[in-house]
Amino acid sequence: MLCIGIDIGGTKCAVTIGNDSGEILWKRAFATANTDETLRQLHALAEEAAETARTTYHTAPAAVGISCGGPLDSRRGIIQSPPNLPGWDNIPITAALTARLGIPAYLQNDANACAIAEWKYGAGRGCENMVFCTFGTGMGAGLILNGRLYAGVTDNAGEIGHMRMTETGPVGYGKAGSFEGYCSGGGIAQLGKTYAMEAFQRGEAVSYCACPAEMEKISAKSIAIAAREGHADAIAVYDRCADKLGAGLAILADILNPERIVLGSIFMRDRALLADRMDAVLRRECLPGVYNALRVVPAELSENIGDIAAITVAAEGLRISGRAD
Repeated sequence: MLCIGIDIGGTKCAVTIGNDSGEILWKRAFATANTDETLRQLHALAEEAAETARTTYHTAPAAVGISCGGPLDSRRGIIQSPPNLPGWDNIPITAALTARLGIPAYLQNDANACAIAEWKYGAGRGCENMVFCTFGTGMGAGLILNGRLYAGVTDNAGEIGHMRMTETGPVGYGKAGSFEGYCSGGGIAQLGKTYAMEAFQRGEAVSYCACPAEMEKISAKSIAIAAREGHADAIAVYDRCADKLGAGLAILADILNPERIVLGSIFMRDRALLADRMDAVLRRECLPGVYNALRVVPAELSENIGDIAAITVAAEGLRISGRAD
């Protein structure tokens, strides 16, 4: 079975053809422009993909899957003003694609889409209950519970970045001291800037920032580089992140009791800086039975996870609707 995948992001979009084994056979990508131009290109490439599937692979595509940042309404197939896509106000994208291509179209937010992909083809294979955490620019989760995606009443299940960890602290998801504030690329950078300012005020050097005038250049990546080189001030930033990561995951684990928590992006790159300290907090905070049944692992699908996720949204949509072969 072949499906068309559409991955919509704030900086780039991609249209793919893939099979139900998670293999990407064809791909076209382009930079995200204004709403009308981006939709025009997506529609044109989706039509090209459908024709390519028929002529090159001799199989008509069964469905279209769309992965996009929220908020959105997956049941009605409407994109509802994502912050990284200004102007995308109540776009009925599944109806438009079905009208053009004559096949079902399914929409999921990117965290849910990636959760399905990791569950089917990555680090969550074989699980009935797993949590996928993005842990990248932001912190969100997709929940696989009892062998199916759980999205909640309004598609907001898994918005774990909004959880408050402390009364004050780095800001994420519009909330000071939130899980995203501590455990995301932006949050780590904020922690690094705070620690750097305090060090400069004490007259101390900072390993990941030459001077106060350079503080806006601080990023999670620059701090990680210094931490890997053994600089104590950079390690302290990642230690703080690891502590809050363990505490946040312990809350999720005690509530959901999953077999596996799969962590993306930053954990994939910087597991060595985070894992031991995170695990110590997780062990301390979790119920023993919950902790002993749980594995926390890095995601396996890396560079092309968005492409595979969109294809998987299509295949899973067909399965749930009873239309799969």
